[in-house]
Amino acid sequence: MLNVTIMSTIKIVFKGEAESVILPGDTGVFEVMSYHKRALSRLLKGNIDVDGKEFPIERGVAKVDKNNVMIVIEEE
Repeated sequence: MLNVTIMSTIKIVFKGEAESVILPGDTGVFEVMSYHKRALSRLLKGNIDVDGKEFPIERGVAKVDKNNVMIVIEEE
């Protein structure tokens, strides 16, 4: 299980557990699952998918470390 936090500059958009997170990275869309290696990625305009629930974004940054996914976004 992943501990996922998605936040904008004003609020927490999502906080909870998930099996998978799909992110619009700057080199392409990628998926994060349990035990994913450490990563830091810039995010481009698109949708973040957390177990089927979508969050539209303009851009952002994602950090993955030890089953924790922290995402800071600019919302559409």
